[in-house]
Amino acid sequence: MPELVLELNGQTWTLDPTRSYRIGRDPQGDLVLQDARVSWHHATIRWAGQGWVVEDHGSTNGTYAQGRRIQQLPLAGGTVVHLGNATDGPRMNFSGAAVPSPQQATYQAPAPAMAGPPPGTPPQQPGFGGHPAAPAGPPPQGSPVTFGGATSLHDLAVGQVTRIGRALENELVVSDLQVSRFHAEFLAHRDGRFEIHDLGSHNGTYVNGQLLPRNGRQYLGQNDTVGIGHSTFRLVGSQLQEFVDTGEVSFSARHLTVKVNNDQLTILNDVSFGVPEKSLIGVIGPSGSGKSTLLRALTGYRPATYGEVLYDHRNLYTHFAELRHRIGLVPQDDILHTALPIRTALRLAAKLRFPGDVGEAERNARVEEVLAELKLSPHATKRISSLSGGQRKRVSVALELLTKPSLIFLDEPTSGLDPGMDRDVMQLLRGLADDGRTVLVVTHSVAELGLCDRVLVMAPGGGVAYFGPPDEALNFFGYETWADVFSAFEEYRDFDWMSRWRGSQHYQMYAADLDAVQPQAAQFQPMVMTQQKAQTWGSQVRTLMRRYAAVIMADRGFLGLTLALPIVLGLVSVVIPADHGLGPGPQIRNGDASIILLVLVVGMCFSGAANAVRELIKERVIYERERAVGLSRSAYLMSKVFVLGIVTMLQAGIMAAIGFAPRDMPPEGLVLADAPAVEMTIVLMVLGLTSMMIGLVISALVRTSEMTMPLLVMISVVQLVFTGALFQVHGTLGVEQLAWLMPSRWALGGLGSTTALNWLTAPPNELTPQDPDPLWTNDAGTWFLDVGMLLLLAVACGFLVMRFLRRHEPEVMRK
Repeated sequence: MPELVLELNGQTWTLDPTRSYRIGRDPQGDLVLQDARVSWHHATIRWAGQGWVVEDHGSTNGTYAQGRRIQQLPLAGGTVVHLGNATDGPRMNFSGAAVPSPQQATYQAPAPAMAGPPPGTPPQQPGFGGHPAAPAGPPPQGSPVTFGGATSLHDLAVGQVTRIGRALENELVVSDLQVSRFHAEFLAHRDGRFEIHDLGSHNGTYVNGQLLPRNGRQYLGQNDTVGIGHSTFRLVGSQLQEFVDTGEVSFSARHLTVKVNNDQLTILNDVSFGVPEKSLIGVIGPSGSGKSTLLRALTGYRPATYGEVLYDHRNLYTHFAELRHRIGLVPQDDILHTALPIRTALRLAAKLRFPGDVGEAERNARVEEVLAELKLSPHATKRISSLSGGQRKRVSVALELLTKPSLIFLDEPTSGLDPGMDRDVMQLLRGLADDGRTVLVVTHSVAELGLCDRVLVMAPGGGVAYFGPPDEALNFFGYETWADVFSAFEEYRDFDWMSRWRGSQHYQMYAADLDAVQPQAAQFQPMVMTQQKAQTWGSQVRTLMRRYAAVIMADRGFLGLTLALPIVLGLVSVVIPADHGLGPGPQIRNGDASIILLVLVVGMCFSGAANAVRELIKERVIYERERAVGLSRSAYLMSKVFVLGIVTMLQAGIMAAIGFAPRDMPPEGLVLADAPAVEMTIVLMVLGLTSMMIGLVISALVRTSEMTMPLLVMISVVQLVFTGALFQVHGTLGVEQLAWLMPSRWALGGLGSTTALNWLTAPPNELTPQDPDPLWTNDAGTWFLDVGMLLLLAVACGFLVMRFLRRHEPEVMRK
């Protein structure tokens, strides 16, 4: 490996080929330049296996050799490279290196250089701060896609097949639990073409950000990228360059604008900022300043109307399917079931998030690593609900750390915590950033902002009022406390805080280069039809059922109510007097039979709906997060249907046993000739399932838990009215058709068919019933019609739940 000597700004370095050198305005870089034309992370010099190269990282003003803008250039003795301007930008002179196998440099179209702030920049005004210039945030990155120095290089020989995966039998082993044991393979054909073949991977193989079909194949062109887990591979010549995402990634937002109400109202206004690697960013601002909207735009949950979010030089919206596993999001509410112990909750979450071929021992080992990292091991067997607020937030962070994300976003993690816990959580986030992650936290608390590397202050109207070091922020605004700043926001809501920021020196230092590119409409790639899931559908259903059953068993209050409800309702039906029970005969009449059955039917309607009416709304935040990382919508719904269905059918059995035990039963059934009571119990069970589905519809439809109980009561009353037992429903135009939508109507019909309810409720002096209800006809065909309609209504409710669940998913995942 020949030595390379670099001369820059009158200084000389002899470069070590075992490491790479980062050039830019970042003070943590290897070669730091304060020239405004140089981007935060401008370029890298590294040994590329066959020679030294300089690689531009998509800098704003470019890297130049011989007057031409380059992306990558082999270096040799006598090479001269300019940064930021082709003629007078900082000059790097290289000597002492020879390049055994020179490669063709990759050029970009020349771009005009910016020698300083754009013309017409307003002068700094008093009170805007007067601190020395500091490094700006990372520059905007655009096409073509570029990366930092390759982690490793792999030669692809002609005719060779290179398999990649976690298993040691692969030619290219990747130690990443997001990667399948045998994930994909690269094929170097004898005709000079290269091909990628997915081997049925769980989390998918991505070519230039787009998912390759499972077991699919695709030919690769030069500089095409292949994403597998946390690794990205790029084909350069006959060489495969591997870039492992270890957390050192750039992240920036450019011109993010969100408009609603047919673009009539702007709730996020042209927000641009760059996040240095391994840093902690605090986002503060008054209520209504767009903080939550910004967070959703940054994470891809709700893409901006205009602008783009760049993760490691790639557009997050168009690469969301691939990059979503590298981004962690901790919402304000808990994203774990608090009734479970910490270790159990994390193990179940790991089973959902990791590929199906990751063994239990591997998953559990990762859980223990995260518990140890966040100092939760001593509390691992405690229920989450028993923890303090700060510890519960640690558990939510632990869930996100399972998949080793490079970026972690948190929404109000200190909300409701006392000052001590506030500091504890912020110190936790500081530690996460120091360990090699970038952390962005939206918060109302300003007490611990000094722990942040940068602070973004949002102004009323959704614009940026300040971005920069937290210790310079108050001087920038000209106030002594944050309370004064927020009071100013409230008092001067019509003041143009954005223009004040853009006319300041701080803007030139920290954000000006991000606005160099003109805003454009945001583009994103919907991923519903192509979404790859780590677990099979059946595996997801089983895991969700296991988790849901554990949550129910841990909630003794719910278990007690679940058991008491059918007992009480069954006893209520027993109170109603009925001398001759429910069994018909030639001389037997029982006018109370319809009331007895009515109580059982309405009780089952209420019980089934009550079981499910809160289940989706209370897990909405959990569902949204899990859906973003690969949960199947139908698997989630079916897990609820199976577990709640079992509970509901048990309730129906208890209610039927109590309600039917003291009554005379019909001499025989229509379908089960020797078991009419069982036949009637089946009707109640199917009614319970249908009512449960109605409860899920309500739970998926409402915005808050408080709305569920009024709707539950309303639905129960409506069911009571349209059964046909209180007044004649059939034969009344409009009323009869509306009653067809009520499960209680069909359920009472099924019970009435078995018991010959038309005959039981007829006056004693009538030999035949007058104007009988057609749904109570005593024949098997009518019974099957009644039960079949109950099942049809249940399926229709399931379809509605699926549609309503869409509204609570990341927008890029919707059709």
